[in-house]
Amino acid sequence: MFMHKHLIAAATAGALLAGCATTQNPYQDQDGSTNKTATYGTIGAIAGAAAGALINHDNRGKGALIGAAAGGAAGAGYGYYADKQEAELRKSMQGSGVEVQRDGNNIKLIMPGNITFATDSAEIASNFYGPLNSVASSMQQYQQNNIEIVGHTDSTGSHSYNLQLSQRRAQSVASYLQGQGVSAARMTTRGAGPDQPIASNATAEGRSANRRVEVNLTPIPGAQ
Repeated sequence: MFMHKHLIAAATAGALLAGCATTQNPYQDQDGSTNKTATYGTIGAIAGAAAGALINHDNRGKGALIGAAAGGAAGAGYGYYADKQEAELRKSMQGSGVEVQRDGNNIKLIMPGNITFATDSAEIASNFYGPLNSVASSMQQYQQNNIEIVGHTDSTGSHSYNLQLSQRRAQSVASYLQGQGVSAARMTTRGAGPDQPIASNATAEGRSANRRVEVNLTPIPGAQ
């Protein structure tokens, strides 16, 4: 009976730890749907606590706590992993001009043209080395996602030229990241030219917003 009380307490502690991955109700997303990260983390914590107690015969309470922590992280799956990567990217990109967006398990970095490349150039601007170094560091630390790099331009000039320019810019970013130790096998590049604007090309401000590079991080197959 004494061991069972410790097991229940350990499982409860692990469940609470897993639920702390979110700031709102740990079992519910902001839109009211079930929060899978918290739910599966809780299930993993309880299962881990039971396994830990069985494995550690000498100290079942301690074994349950260790098992709960490990099981909670594993049960939370890729969502927990992406939460940590997103938080660290937001911290490292502060003040750089790079925007970090999150959509489910996907993370997107939007790198505006005014800090990435000079006009009509695919050579990376020197003041952009710092943010790219931080991105490279994150890619090396978090290796459970694929990296798609997409170049975008405004509509000024011919369509074919802009497609080529956007592809060269995407490749420049990929080459730089590879030079910083990011595996080329994880990266793909694509030039979208002016085909995916996020603002109107009728104004200078809109054209500036459309000139950008996006880095899309998606789970590798089987990571979710």
